[in-house]
Amino acid sequence: MSTPTTLLLARHGQTVWHAENRYAGVSDIALTDTGRAQAEALGRWAAAHPVDAIWTSPLSRAIATAEPACRALRLTPHREPALAECDFGVLEGRTLAEFVAENPQRAKAFRTDPAANPFPEAEDPVTAAARGTAALRRIAAAHPGERVLVVAHNTLLRLVLCSLLSIPLGEYRRVFPKLHNTALTELRMNTDGSAALLSLNVPCEPDLP
Repeated sequence: MSTPTTLLLARHGQTVWHAENRYAGVSDIALTDTGRAQAEALGRWAAAHPVDAIWTSPLSRAIATAEPACRALRLTPHREPALAECDFGVLEGRTLAEFVAENPQRAKAFRTDPAANPFPEAEDPVTAAARGTAALRRIAAAHPGERVLVVAHNTLLRLVLCSLLSIPLGEYRRVFPKLHNTALTELRMNTDGSAALLSLNVPCEPDLP
């Protein structure tokens, strides 16, 4: 009988755009000093709670966030292209408030059901959820019975959580308002592809911003 895999999901550290509440999707934005401090804290957590493998999004903010944990455990990270953040289309680098001022009706539709009404030119959230969910299932299958740290992104991970937990995708912003930078969300991935949520948004260090 195969043993379930434990996935520890972490959003990358803070970036300049996130500090300003701007959407950062496919844009490759660097960590702030706070983000780098959060990454180091995640490394200290990993040293105290070792994992067997580390996987990251291919975007530099996720790679940099995982680096201290990789260093602490002497692990080489795996890159998974399907863990990249969603493309936010015309909202890349902009705030929701700016979009509300520019297109209030479209913004209202997004707030009502963000999966059915994504931003103009953005990636279809249904497609993003499917690629992210498939990626986590592949990672779990590659590490049966092991503990795996996965460093990725706020919107993608929230969509994936909804997909795995049978929550309508349109509810992702309401059910999971925010994954905090480098906080840990623990999933038990079963061999049949199903998942159980064991914890959500647990700070890797209590005093992190």
